[in-house]
Amino acid sequence: MRKAILLVLGAIVSVQFGSAIAKSLFPLAGPLALVWLRVTAAGLIMLAVVRPRPRRRTRADWATLAWYSVSLITMNVTFYQAISHIPVGLTVTLEFLGPLGVAVYRSRGARDLIWVGLAGAGVAVLGWSPGSLNWPGVILALVAGACWASYILAAPHVGRHWPGAEPVAWANLLGGVALVVPVLTLASTGLTNPWFWVGGLGLGLLSSVIPYGLELSALRTLDQRIFSIMMSIEPAMAACTALLILGERLTATEVLAMACIIAASAGITWTASHPKRP
Repeated sequence: MRKAILLVLGAIVSVQFGSAIAKSLFPLAGPLALVWLRVTAAGLIMLAVVRPRPRRRTRADWATLAWYSVSLITMNVTFYQAISHIPVGLTVTLEFLGPLGVAVYRSRGARDLIWVGLAGAGVAVLGWSPGSLNWPGVILALVAGACWASYILAAPHVGRHWPGAEPVAWANLLGGVALVVPVLTLASTGLTNPWFWVGGLGLGLLSSVIPYGLELSALRTLDQRIFSIMMSIEPAMAACTALLILGERLTATEVLAMACIIAASAGITWTASHPKRP
């Protein structure tokens, strides 16, 4: 149990360090180019590890993989675009509204409305905070959250059609292919910088390969509800890594909004794991 918890914490730290490092590399070639290199590197590494065997696939197989892939890649693209406008911690906080929405959708208890209200209070506090929010960044973060929700809903379906880690590898590779033309068109100036390629490979490891491997190992022994509750600390970890690497500081209002959404995410997961007795 303790080992599994440490593995999940390692995955969370790896993902959020990857996000902060990615933002520090944006001046080299921009967010879109880094997303492309990250997903391509992750796809190639995972493909080499997974070694999928060629077999006949039905139309339903490819349809579920397409849904899963579009959700994953669009989530990554909009997330990187969002952190180019607003702090990483704030982006992850807003993005978490997506999984929270899925939890609410799957909920069967009226008491979960308490957690919905708490999350809504966090968003309201953020919207009414003094000063001006960067609305393009906020909207992109919310789109990333919607894509995360779509990714969560797609995962069980793709898992029934594709074995093991194959869909993750294929999704990243398909994303890399889909983004080639936009990247060459919009970010050609930074592609000759060797640090761009080194950084992109590192992001593929930090943000995809390492956390996926750690989470997969942890879920073999860790209850899925505990895993979900632990994932609720991601916004706080994102804020800490962004402060450490980028020097990004959140206002007191932003911290309060983050605390509300984290508490709502953990709360709805906890109540779902402890259903009310008849």
